[in-house]
Formats: sequence, C-alpha cells, structure tokens
Amino acid sequence: MIKLKNDEEIKKIRESCKMLAEVYRELIPNVQEGITTKEINRICHDLITKRGGKPAFLNFGGFPASICISINDEVIHGIPSSRVINDGDLVSLDLGIDLKGYFSDSALTIPVGKVSPAALNLIDVTKNALSAGIEACVYGNRIKDISAAVFKTADKHNYGVVKEFCGHGVGFGVHEEPQIPNYVHPGPNPRIKKGMVLAIEPMINLGTEKVEILDDDWTVVTADSKMSAHFEHTVAVFEDHTEILTISG
Repeated sequence: MIKLKNDEEIKKIRESCKMLAEVYRELIPNVQEGITTKEINRICHDLITKRGGKPAFLNFGGFPASICISINDEVIHGIPSSRVINDGDLVSLDLGIDLKGYFSDSALTIPVGKVSPAALNLIDVTKNALSAGIEACVYGNRIKDISAAVFKTADKHNYGVVKEFCGHGVGFGVHEEPQIPNYVHPGPNPRIKKGMVLAIEPMINLGTEKVEILDDDWTVVTADSKMSAHFEHTVAVFEDHTEILTISG
C-alpha cells in the first residue's frame, strides 16, 4: 500500500532530508585517496548521531554499517571495511537518516583524484538520468513516466540500466511502496499523487546491465567488472510542484 503524507508529515521528512544534506556536505570532503571506507563510515555515523538522528541503514535487514560505500564496479550496498580509497576510484555513497521516525534517503557518486573521461561521462549521464526522472515525477503522471525518463537518458549512451534494484517510496520507513524501476517494466503503474514521497535512484553501468551479488550477501557488482554510478534524491509531490527534499542548499 502506498502511504501518502500530509503537509505536517512532509515537514518532518523534510527536516530529516535537510539533516542528510548537511551530513553529506561535511562527509564528502573526507572521501579522498588514502582513507578507508571504515573510517568514512565512522565519520558518517558521528555526523548523524551528533545531530540527533539515527543511521537508517544500520542493522536494516542485517546491514552492518551506517552508510553503503560502493567502489568502481560495485553498484550498491558496499559494506565499509579496511579497503583504502585510491586515486581514480569512483566512490558511491548511499545514506539514509531516521529522524524521530521520519526517513530520508540519498545517494551520489564521487570521482577521487584523476578518473577516466569515461567514468566522468558515466557520472554526468547518471546525474542527468536522475534529473530526468525527477522532471517526470509530477502530479498526474504515472510511475512508469519516471522509469521511462531515466531509461531513455541512459540508454541513448548505450549504458546498462540496472533492473534488479530500483527506487521506492520513503518517509515512514526505509523502503515503502511503490517500487520505481529505472526501466519500463510490466508491473504496477500507479498514478503519481499529492503526498507521495519517493526516492528516485538511477543505477547506471558503463557496460552490461547485469549484476551479481558477492558472497557477503550485500555487495552488488557489475557482471562485467566495469564501473557503475548511482545518484538518488528523496522528493515530495504536491499538486503544483515536486520538491527535491535532499538537495544541498
């Protein structure tokens, strides 16, 4: 069931999203060559808790960290560890915050040092795919309008659009209905209504769309070991506009 939010509830979700954007502003400068992903996780955890929030992903479904950190061919759900960030890496961060029972979710991909032109283009296209999806996320449209906009943006560059994982509703929990695939799928196609709060999140691969899950049962990687990028915003739908709640001010 899709849970619509009233204005007061969206206000509280907005506060969670504002906190998330603030955490990213302080966290991103630390994502540099030489730091471990475990240290990034520690910094992230501290930034959230000192603001009075809770890391929404920590222990969600058994996930053992406060933030997902996925590098290069890792698409999503990378577990922080002793792995060191290197020059030329693409580092995808995916973060959610629980602020007094109201949830935010956002992801981005950071180029570290000197990365390849192909990697930079992948980042740009994935950002553009997110923007296209948000532009299609308006009152009266349908979920598949978002999916089509994301897919069209990536497919014209012959990039692989991940199909096994998707965007989703958010706000009262980490994951809610509806699912928002990044391609036009044969499943449900609900109308976009006032009060929907959605996490739109393109996951785009430089090569194949196919992915695999590693033995840790979390980390999703590209099947051909080529790079992947991931961007996500939480948005709220109103009758006359759609607001990006997790955007940095």
